[in-house]
Amino acid sequence: MSQDEDRKRAEHLRREIARHDRLYHELDAPEISDAEYDGLFRELKAIEAQSPELVTSDSPTQKVGAAPSGLFSPVEHSSRLLSLDNAFDDETLDAWYERVQKGLGRAPSLVCEPKIDGLSIAVVYEKGRLIRGATRGDGAVGEDVTPNVATITTLPKKLDGAAPDWLEIRGEVFLFSKDFAALNERLRAADKPTFANPRNAAAGALRQKDPEVTRERPLAIYLHGLVRIEGRSFKTYLEAMKYCASLGLPIHPLARACADLDEAKAFIAQIAEQRRALDHEIDGVVIKVDDISAQQELGATSKAPRWAIAYKLPPEQAHTKLNDIQVSIGRTGAATPFAVLEPVRVGGVTVQMATLHNEDEIARKDLRIGDTVIVQRAGDVIPEVVGPVVARRTGTERVFVMPEACPNCQAALERKPGEAVRRCHNVDCPAQTWGRIVHFGSRSAMDIEGLGEQTVLAMLDLGLVEDPGDLFSLGREELSRLPQFKDKSITNLLRAVEAAKNRPIDRLLFGLGIRHVGVTAARNLADHFGSIDAIVAASTEDIARVDGVGEVIAESLHAALRKPAIIAIVDKLRAAGVKMQEERKARGGHFEGLTFVITGTLSSMSREEAGARILELGGKVTNSVSKKTSYLVVGADAGTKLEKAQKAGVSILDEKAFVALLEGPPGGPS
Repeated sequence: MSQDEDRKRAEHLRREIARHDRLYHELDAPEISDAEYDGLFRELKAIEAQSPELVTSDSPTQKVGAAPSGLFSPVEHSSRLLSLDNAFDDETLDAWYERVQKGLGRAPSLVCEPKIDGLSIAVVYEKGRLIRGATRGDGAVGEDVTPNVATITTLPKKLDGAAPDWLEIRGEVFLFSKDFAALNERLRAADKPTFANPRNAAAGALRQKDPEVTRERPLAIYLHGLVRIEGRSFKTYLEAMKYCASLGLPIHPLARACADLDEAKAFIAQIAEQRRALDHEIDGVVIKVDDISAQQELGATSKAPRWAIAYKLPPEQAHTKLNDIQVSIGRTGAATPFAVLEPVRVGGVTVQMATLHNEDEIARKDLRIGDTVIVQRAGDVIPEVVGPVVARRTGTERVFVMPEACPNCQAALERKPGEAVRRCHNVDCPAQTWGRIVHFGSRSAMDIEGLGEQTVLAMLDLGLVEDPGDLFSLGREELSRLPQFKDKSITNLLRAVEAAKNRPIDRLLFGLGIRHVGVTAARNLADHFGSIDAIVAASTEDIARVDGVGEVIAESLHAALRKPAIIAIVDKLRAAGVKMQEERKARGGHFEGLTFVITGTLSSMSREEAGARILELGGKVTNSVSKKTSYLVVGADAGTKLEKAQKAGVSILDEKAFVALLEGPPGGPS
């Protein structure tokens, strides 16, 4: 660009960044994602670096945060509450460390800690008592939110031990993931708007005029920057933090000393891997020079300290365009709308589609085709559209209308009273057939390795199969017609199909894809009846009496096993030599007598697999929490079951503790 174009672009970027700063810091109503904001900021910084004469004193690159809003009394910070420079790759991080080494004339040791995605705060203790809490503001002047800070239960109102006369420390206010989920669940139940992310919820809570409103949102805090203390001095940052922890102040438990940059990079890699297992959201790792005298020697720019930098991880949330809403048909005929998105990077992967659950959820979130939307990816699960960015609507957006006919077979989509989804009831619908065969071969069912989604699609296109029962009559000649299937692929698939003939009958029952019959119900039915024929012959009442089954499952199973399509599949499986009965031994194991409930998303296994592991060890799995529940296993995005378990005094296991419990008898976790 020319000099004049650079100047105009820089002016535009300054106005946009200033507007977004106010939306983010003052109004707690951001219109763009952190990644989009970082992109604008980096572009402005690059222009100013190339043409230093374009830098102005009011440029966002020279300032911190935004001016106080006027809702609260102003507080002048004893020293500027600065921001941090960001690194988005190793090259930028290497360049920062080289500057630090050059400035000090040596390679310093470092300290690393997770960068919490929250709200900056400065707190002051006088003679051991909390006297003030203030927001960052513009770095020089913040807002007095002391009554709201006092509601944070993890922040002591009085320090332990022999406290100094004066202590000023800074940190980050946030919400733990489980508390954020519970908050949104309460709002949803009250038919109120939910929060897009924990940071917005925390910021909104901290800046309430009524502290009682703040108290309803269980804020938490970790402290990370000692500003001033009377009567003590420290050589290193970690030494100072350990002292603060001895006073009862909450310091992040994962803060770690690193001898050099290589160790810091290893810590970043470790945190990135553990990110989704943490109990709060982070957006990176902060790397600091540990030696306090070295920090003072390096000093700071007008915006950020030279002795620290934030290494930003790929965002778990992003903004993108909702280009269309389409409908997919599942193996049970459920019509599920999904979002077709402008491709965007979220959590380190490119996202183009995301679940929308059902038409009621679309209406509740007020999603419209053409909206700018917030997309999130928490855990290794399909991404989700959190909601629209209403402020970015242009008036051209379109309201979604659920189709009345199946997009695959044109049969009517029907929604029964009391159900959230519409269904296609045509059992010959191509989408349902494909889904049933894919499910039949899945790991939790018959576990036919090599029978992936594309392979099943090719089989259907070539007319090789019509239902799961046909898989066992396929030979080498038929499989050779599949695209890219050579001798080795054919041999492997034939072996996998042959091995599936001897799977336990509960896997076969689950693999039939009968509505409401999950892994646990299938296992209990197989244990009770011992054969597929006995289950077929059983009455609805007999089935309902099986432990963990009940009337809904019994009615669905009894009706399904009398449908001609299911009867034909079972006949084909029997003719092919698939195992139809077995003597099941008493399971035993160190889960004998224990009852588990699983909630949320597990990262190391599916909930079905977790349930199967529990059953193998002699335990029971139920869907609802009660006083009889021994353990609640909690994954990401846990729902109301967590709150119920806490009230009932049920022992709670996170995924790490659950996996450990699988390996040996209980005794430690509680």
